Amino acid sequence: MSRQHFWRVLPIVALVVLALSGCSGHESLNTLDPKGSAGETQFDLMKLSFLIMLGVFATVITIFVYVLIRFRKRKGVERKVDNVHGNIWYEITWTVIPIILLTIMAIPTVKSTFDLAEEPEGEDVLKVKVTGHQYWWEFEYPELGIRTAQELYIPVGKKVFLEIHGRDVLHSFWVPALGGKMDVIPGRVNTMTLDADKPGMYQGKCAELCGAGHALMDFRVYAKEQSEFDAWVAQMKKPASVATTSDQKKGEELFLQNCLACHAGTHPKIKAPDLTKFGTRETVAGILPHTEENLKKWLKDPQSVKPGANMPKIDYLQPDELEALVDYLESRK
Repeated sequence: MSRQHFWRVLPIVALVVLALSGCSGHESLNTLDPKGSAGETQFDLMKLSFLIMLGVFATVITIFVYVLIRFRKRKGVERKVDNVHGNIWYEITWTVIPIILLTIMAIPTVKSTFDLAEEPEGEDVLKVKVTGHQYWWEFEYPELGIRTAQELYIPVGKKVFLEIHGRDVLHSFWVPALGGKMDVIPGRVNTMTLDADKPGMYQGKCAELCGAGHALMDFRVYAKEQSEFDAWVAQMKKPASVATTSDQKKGEELFLQNCLACHAGTHPKIKAPDLTKFGTRETVAGILPHTEENLKKWLKDPQSVKPGANMPKIDYLQPDELEALVDYLESRK
């Protein structure tokens, strides 16, 4: 390949790579494969908009190509250009058609927007209060008396009505496979309704640039069959576990000395997640697989894992103290 040809091909390859980069990642981040009724509704709107835009594009390109061929310059042929300025029928045509197309898109879009914002009724509706913090998510089930962080559990097939709050800066709540984004604004309450039609784990993201740790402000939505969800509720409502071994009791002392100021249970003014049921979580800090190694990594230097996180380093503990603290946290189920 010659150098000149290489530089011609390079921009095309770069554009293809850039386009394909949007196809990577966890499958639950795919908005084109919705797993719930809200996601289906929004996907239908996307398809409608795409089809209308495709029709407009095809029509314009067809006319453009026809004009290029039909009225191309030919030897010995003189063409007179018609002046269409002020032609009432042309002006009506290119004014009315866009209005019709916009109306076709606007009616279902507005209807779906109001439908999704409306609070569903019925005893089967699960209500969850969502609060966005820098850089973690808090989920409270007011009717069940449960509060979690980073992990939202929902029953399959039931409507989940989310009341969304913001604690510090602007965030955006987003579970791509289940529904669209919703702004998280301090001092304002927004609502949305989601549901999942299949069991599984659905990745959630913050879709609003909120600081250095924005890209890592993830959470997970676990959709469970009703019996599994009930078992999870029962587990979460059990009294907090008690330290039994000497290491766990030592770790509890270290926890009270070093962590309690922020991780003070369920008090509404807490600065950090409640760790009462930490041992049941699938992740550490919402992004790392839940292993002892990752927990130690997080405790020693949280900012290296999630830049901008408010949690200070606990790198001054002796190895046996760190082991005891980890043992105590893992026992909290």
